[in-house]
Amino acid sequence: MKWLLAVVAVVIGVAGIVHGEADDSPGLQILGVAFVVGAVTFGVRSIRRGR
Repeated sequence: MKWLLAVVAVVIGVAGIVHGEADDSPGLQILGVAFVVGAVTFGVRSIRRGR
């Protein structure tokens, strides 16, 4: 179940990056990248701890 949450967070982060490109300010893109990196880190840690 935790990996599904991580996948959904990555999808939301990628959507933020894509929508942030439409604007000149990099704020939404940076938030999207941070969200993706955090979700991938959370997913990897939860998979490693599950073993």
